This record gives sequence, structure tokens and C-alpha cells, in this order.
Amino acid sequence: MIKANTLFMDGKLVPFDLAEVHVLTHALHYGIGVFEGIRAYKTADGRSAVFRLREHIQRLYDSAHILMIEIPFPPERLEEACLEVLRSNRLPAGYIRPLAFTGAGALGVGAQNPIQVIVAAWPWGAYLSEDGLRRGIRAKVSSFSRLHVNVSMVRAKITGQYVNSFLATREASLAGYDEAILLDTDGYVSEGAGENIFVVKGGVMRTPPLSSAVLAGITRDSVLRISRDLGVPFVEEKFTRDTMYLADELFLTGTAAEVTPVREVDNRRIGKGEPGPVTKRIQDVFFRAVRGEEPKYREWLTAYEAAS
Repeated sequence: MIKANTLFMDGKLVPFDLAEVHVLTHALHYGIGVFEGIRAYKTADGRSAVFRLREHIQRLYDSAHILMIEIPFPPERLEEACLEVLRSNRLPAGYIRPLAFTGAGALGVGAQNPIQVIVAAWPWGAYLSEDGLRRGIRAKVSSFSRLHVNVSMVRAKITGQYVNSFLATREASLAGYDEAILLDTDGYVSEGAGENIFVVKGGVMRTPPLSSAVLAGITRDSVLRISRDLGVPFVEEKFTRDTMYLADELFLTGTAAEVTPVREVDNRRIGKGEPGPVTKRIQDVFFRAVRGEEPKYREWLTAYEAAS
């Protein structure tokens, strides 16, 4: 169970256990809300820093714009709210969840209710396990397709859209796999249930383009820059599921998943069945970057002092 001391709610810090909404809250019934997942890390200098805070908050506002809801605070206020909840909960590292949603009032799909905003933070380790980060995970292509671009708004992290991810994840888990991989409605690889996907073949890295049904992941963007700096060639293009089966390496990226290798898909070993050299190089630089050990990526970090 998630536990913390305080969270930010509608403009102020409130006790964690007193943060309540009504059972007739509109978003609870219709999924009208937008959210972000952000991580803070302990840095090598003994301080703490949030990874790409400004980009995450900008994407929250972009999601709200797409959904046509107005967040009642400027972006700078929510950036500061993220730091406030980390400090108030004395978290030198942790996961941050901003959420803006339609509150209580009228019901009905088109009801225009006030927008409520919360920001919570808590300790959260490796999303797909520490063992998964080290050895790689087992994944399954889901029977559920990623929502079509004219069914969902793929640039937005809309709460209701994640029913699609839940169904895929639940199916994979019940079948004994660690994560689901979804295809788009044309049968091309889209993304994981909560991650972007990369394959490596012959030293060249491939990932689905942003013109397809994928989220414009901030960790995805970070990996592309790291790859460019490392001289790893990459192509943004669609590919089929059997491209994954024949890949030398495969890995998933996301705020929660970070950079997680995949050692098996649909009972087919990927490469040697262990994280490959390209994956390990990117993973190593990524974790050095979030810990402040790579000067060229310092602009990705927003430092803060966790209360003692």
C-alpha cells in the first residue's frame, strides 16, 4: 500500500490520509483526467534531483490541452509542488504522480465540472523488478491491440485510456509473463503496456515512430539522445512482431521501467537471452545521467534538498 505523510491537493499540502474526493467524482466514472509519472534520484554528490521535471510537467499541460481541460495553476506552480511533496515527505528519491481530473458536480459524459489537481510522491523501486533490470524480463504479445490513433489521443496521458494497458498487463501476468507488448490495429509493434520499445539488430537500434500509436516518452527521448551521443545508429520506423523474435537485443523504456532489457518474447529467446552490449551501454549511461554523473546531461536534473 502506498503511504506518505502529505500530498499536494488543490493548491496546498494536506495530510496524506485526509486527501479525499467524493464517490461521484466525474473522473472516477468517465476517466477524464491526465497524469504524469516522474522520478527523483539520489545523486552522486549526496543531494537529490528530479529527472526532466520541466518536460514532464509540460507534457501534463499538453495532455490537458488535448483533452480540453484547464489546469487551474501555472506549470511553474506544479513544478514547485513536485519538489514540495518530496521535501515534505523527506524523500531523497521516489516516484512523483501529478494528476489533474474532473471533480464532483454534475454527472453525464459531457459535464463540465471543476478541475482538481493532486501531486503525490512515495518510494518506488524498479517497476519490473531489480532482477528484471539486471537479467531482463519475459514479455508476451497481447491479444489486445493498442488503441487506434483516431480512437485515442496518443500524445496525451489520459487516465481512462489506461484500461487498455490494464487489460494487456493482466493478461500477461495471468499467463506467467512480466509484461505485455501491444501491436497497433495494423499489426505493427506499438509499445509495452506502459513503456516504449526498442529492438537492436546488427548494431542498429529501431523504435516505432511518433507518427504511430505510441506515447512520446520522455525516457524514450532521453535514450535517443544517449544513443546519438554514443554513436549508436537508430531508425524510427514501424516493424512487425517477428522482428522482435529475430532481434539481437530488445529493451523497454519509461519513467517507471527506466531501461529494462527483455530476454524473451512469446517463449522465444531474444539474442543470447540476456541483456546485450547496446542495451547495457545505454542503461549504464542512463543511470549515470540520473545520478548526476554525466555532465552533458546535467540540464535534465532539477536539484532539491530532502528534509532531514
